[in-house]
Amino acid sequence: MFLEKLIPDQYVESIHAIDIEDLHKRKIRAVITDLDNTLVEWHRPEATPEVIEWLGRLHERGIQVTVVSNNKQERVFRFCEPLGIHCIWAAKKPTNQAFLQAVKDMNVRIDETVVVGDQLFTDVLGGNLLGFHTILVVPVTQSDGFFTRFNRKMERFAFYWMRKKGMISWKDNV
Repeated sequence: MFLEKLIPDQYVESIHAIDIEDLHKRKIRAVITDLDNTLVEWHRPEATPEVIEWLGRLHERGIQVTVVSNNKQERVFRFCEPLGIHCIWAAKKPTNQAFLQAVKDMNVRIDETVVVGDQLFTDVLGGNLLGFHTILVVPVTQSDGFFTRFNRKMERFAFYWMRKKGMISWKDNV
């Protein structure tokens, strides 16, 4: 059923609520993460000190990170280059090409990788279609870019139906 492909394995308040020690214990070697409204607000050009600290904790545990974003090269590169993070832009999520490229580039398997993002129809669906462990986070800000606003309306509709069918128990905003 299509709705099942939209259900994340985890739903947390933010990237900071992801248990890095648990990832390490589960032998997770890589994180594929969205950028806009997952790591920082969609209009913030650089990482916050908190995001830098979170990325550092992943690095300390030997967990690689690749940012996979549907945004343009300039936006994604401007964020990732100063941090030395591998990135894939214009990813066309939820299609599988960028996800598969990320695991290939990091030399990891899908079962050693989690996908983190703030959108059901791009991050979660794309990750679930390939069998990744998916983690949905509450968007960093309630404002979105033009195209994401449409996805948010569709997400609200999907959340409504999933709750109605007893598929999820959490609310939209953890």
